[in-house]
Amino acid sequence: MMSKLPILAAIFLLLGGCAEQSLESGTADEARSMLTRAVAAVRADQDAAINAFNQGEDGFLDRDLYPFCIRASDGMIVAQGGPLSDVYLGRNIRELTDAGGKAYGEEIFQAAQKPEGEISEVSYMFPRPIENSDPVDKISFIQRIGDLGCGVGYYR
Repeated sequence: MMSKLPILAAIFLLLGGCAEQSLESGTADEARSMLTRAVAAVRADQDAAINAFNQGEDGFLDRDLYPFCIRASDGMIVAQGGPLSDVYLGRNIRELTDAGGKAYGEEIFQAAQKPEGEISEVSYMFPRPIENSDPVDKISFIQRIGDLGCGVGYYR
């Protein structure tokens, strides 16, 4: 009778490889693409888009990529699609600093003041949600849509 050990080992290796792939970080191009889709969703139906972002629905949560939005008028975070949504929703982004003390929240707020269609980049240190890591380099692409400034960031 043939041993089941090689088959079990192969299954374990396959499953391990799949788990490793799912922890892969999103790229800059994927972040820009998600921002483009997020902007289109906000333009189509702002309330539905914010709900989808906050719930991570409709493809708006992909590994460590997710949209976030602030009100451009006052900096309040109204959408935070990542796993830390409970920590950030309803906070004023202008008050946020990274682990190195950089006032990245103010930079995001300023990026949201730019004319519609202009995409700004803000770099800062932030933990990778899929790894629950220490803060690492992150770059967020920010674009204004009406009274919202929305962004999607990726980790370097």
